[in-house]
Amino acid sequence: MYEYFSGMITAVTPYYIVIEIQGIGYQVYVANPFRYQVDTNKPKKVYVYQAVRENAITLYGFWNLDEKMLFLKLLNVSGIGPKSALAILANDNHLGLVEAINGENVAYLTKFPGVGKKTAQQIVLDLKGKLDDLNNSENLVGQQELPIKETDLKSGYLTEALAALDALGYTKTETKKITQQLKQMQANSTDEYLRAALKLLMH
Repeated sequence: MYEYFSGMITAVTPYYIVIEIQGIGYQVYVANPFRYQVDTNKPKKVYVYQAVRENAITLYGFWNLDEKMLFLKLLNVSGIGPKSALAILANDNHLGLVEAINGENVAYLTKFPGVGKKTAQQIVLDLKGKLDDLNNSENLVGQQELPIKETDLKSGYLTEALAALDALGYTKTETKKITQQLKQMQANSTDEYLRAALKLLMH
């Protein structure tokens, strides 16, 4: 089982990133691909989890070890698969997630794609009081800002952000409700649009 990869990020898509190690490009699914930046000069450490199924071997990646540990705890909940866990992690407010679980805030949890009331209740039942080791972690607060590519168009940022929401499992109906608000923003990167979209979807 892999703990992490250290290599060059060679591609970023709405669904996954590609990290190259010794000439091999690994496709890694992450919660928010646009937190990463294509950089073939500086290696990036990406914590990973390998899921092995009968018809597929899939790699899931994480910004740091705490994010990976939170993902693993979510996977232990009945009804939560890797895709749902990634969608939950895509939101910046991981400490808010911990507080919602400990506070039995089922309504908050059902706002994530693929999480119904029954699954939300199961999350609370399985994880309440078991995330305290993450509750004070600075690694779960905020995310690193990435340099802005001046050549990119803002309309392209928004398009990529909407594609990333689709990859996370949000429906067209859900994203349509917030698209107009996003268009009125003065965001300077796909990452900014995606973070703002996830916050709007949680309200």
